[in-house]
Amino acid sequence: MKQKILTKEIYMQAIGDSFKKMNPKTLIKNPVIFITGLGALITTFTLVAHGFNWFEFQISIWLWFTVLFANFSEAIAEGKGKAQAESLRKSRTHAVARLLKNKVETKINATELRKGDLVVCEANDIIPADGEIIEGLASVDESAITGESAPVVRESGGDRSAVTGGTRVLSDRIVVKISVDPGEGFLDRMISLVEGASRQKTPNEIALSLLLTALTLVFLAAVVTLKFFADYAGESVSIPVLVSLLICLIPTTIGGLLSAIGISGMDRLIQKNVIALSGRAVEAAGDIDILLLDKTGTITYGNRMASELIAAPNIGEKEMYRLSYLASMSDDTPEGKSIIEFAKNKYSELESLSLAPDREFVAFTAQTRMSGINMNGGKTQIRKGAVDAIEKFVVSLGGQMPEAIVRASENIARAGGTPLVVCENEHVFGVVYLKDVVKNGIRERFAELRRMGIKTIMITGDNPLTAASIAAEAGVDDFMAQATPEMKLKRIREEQEKGHLVAMTGDGTNDAPALAQADVGVAMNTGTQAAREAGNMIDLDSNPTKLIEIVETGKQILMTRGSLTTFSIANDVAKYFAIIPALFAGLYAVHHNDGPLSILNVMKLGTPESAILSAVIFNALVIVALIPLALRGVAYRSVGARALLQRNILIYGVGGLITPFIGIKLIDMLISAF
Repeated sequence: MKQKILTKEIYMQAIGDSFKKMNPKTLIKNPVIFITGLGALITTFTLVAHGFNWFEFQISIWLWFTVLFANFSEAIAEGKGKAQAESLRKSRTHAVARLLKNKVETKINATELRKGDLVVCEANDIIPADGEIIEGLASVDESAITGESAPVVRESGGDRSAVTGGTRVLSDRIVVKISVDPGEGFLDRMISLVEGASRQKTPNEIALSLLLTALTLVFLAAVVTLKFFADYAGESVSIPVLVSLLICLIPTTIGGLLSAIGISGMDRLIQKNVIALSGRAVEAAGDIDILLLDKTGTITYGNRMASELIAAPNIGEKEMYRLSYLASMSDDTPEGKSIIEFAKNKYSELESLSLAPDREFVAFTAQTRMSGINMNGGKTQIRKGAVDAIEKFVVSLGGQMPEAIVRASENIARAGGTPLVVCENEHVFGVVYLKDVVKNGIRERFAELRRMGIKTIMITGDNPLTAASIAAEAGVDDFMAQATPEMKLKRIREEQEKGHLVAMTGDGTNDAPALAQADVGVAMNTGTQAAREAGNMIDLDSNPTKLIEIVETGKQILMTRGSLTTFSIANDVAKYFAIIPALFAGLYAVHHNDGPLSILNVMKLGTPESAILSAVIFNALVIVALIPLALRGVAYRSVGARALLQRNILIYGVGGLITPFIGIKLIDMLISAF
């Protein structure tokens, strides 16, 4: 999925597509640019009807360029999507399927498979179509879809049973039940979705288009009336000049970039390995104000980790660390490894204990619920395990559990942690505090979301006490403890009834109802087919924290659109001061500045003709200049709506006001010089 953003081929294709988009049926989808195209056509007809005029010829040419540049901005955004789609097409392999029917295998072409068919896949086989594993377990190479080279495990009966057509089985044997008909697979949907041309306009985009259309009609009416005012004042105003005024005053800048902004938004998600099943979902992500996040893997690391080693009374801290290290050497669980790391970070010399001779490892078992090591021919028995298991072990050797360790273990349990007691023979040396470790930086991320007006809700199956402890440490606004699928669905509906837009992640079949109900439902690619079909986004990396990035991308799209709209409308002020004085040049002495309208000639442009032409040229070139910003998006900032509005007005409003004055003046100087 990772590729160079823009290539020579994309540029050349976009240039060709710019001319193809001159078709009136295509142009009319963008009313602002359609009006610009009509204006260019009118000036061209006027030029032909009244004879060649160099000034009017230049106006006509630059109006056509304005339309082409607007088409180019959309075409280049679409070109990126088409390039990605072509890359996916090349990755698609037409596999031979081993159809299983009545326990008999038959080889057929993968295109002949239908929903409900069973196929067998073994090592080095290409999975012929999307489906669910109903038998077996296998290691699968999904690099053709996700771009990640590391294989993943897929197995029947769990939340990681979904497989994608075109991926390769690396080991073992699985039986897959096909879940789609030909042409309806995940890869087919990805190809159609990443092609920008198939993108549907979002509600906000439609609303903005209507606003731009209304502004265009208002300016059209104003320009038409100017013709009558000019005639009444005895001023001769040509049709090309009136058309120039109209095109410069209507919001052509944002009109030409609007589609590119929307298409590039989906493209930016694809760069993050997220497939949005609709443009509506991308935009909804920008309006989200409630985030539902799973605790495990999103807010905390997946496994409980050592956070404190508490020594028993009269036991030295270093001795407690040494015994905890030794007792965990045979423990290959994430918890055991975390104790090793925690102890080494405190006392680095403990690493030399790994070389100790005369040792016998005691592995953890479900029956004993403890692990450890025997040394000195079995005379020294070091153990680490559950409180009751260690107590039983110590008592059997004639010892007893210290009251301080019992109290410490109870306190850890009440705080939502897991206590593990460490002993040497009949002597108890201390307790290990295992807890869910909140990811580094997650509290700051939630603080950023809060500043944006987004409320975060943690979902967990833990008891309320544990959930409250983790929620407080992570800095989330609310939490749901012992959450069931019904509780998740109910909570989403309640928030939506209050007018909120809700986003959540999920990967299991039990998450499907909530994913379908959420305004933005991000399904993990490793999840079940039901989850992937219920969500309106699919994260190919299956990283639950990606939801935060998705929201930021949606916000960035809205920020980009708002910023460029502000810039476009502010442009009109400068263009007004360039063209209106030139339009009524006959009503005041331009060179002597003694006419009644001379106060409007603040830019002191060379001649009426150069003023009008400069404004038209600037109007065309500014679209090209802003294409990179539309594709890349404005810099994301986690600020509230009020601060964002102030920033837009300060940077893009004031900038949009000043830039045309400078640009038009420079173009006028060049025109006057030549």
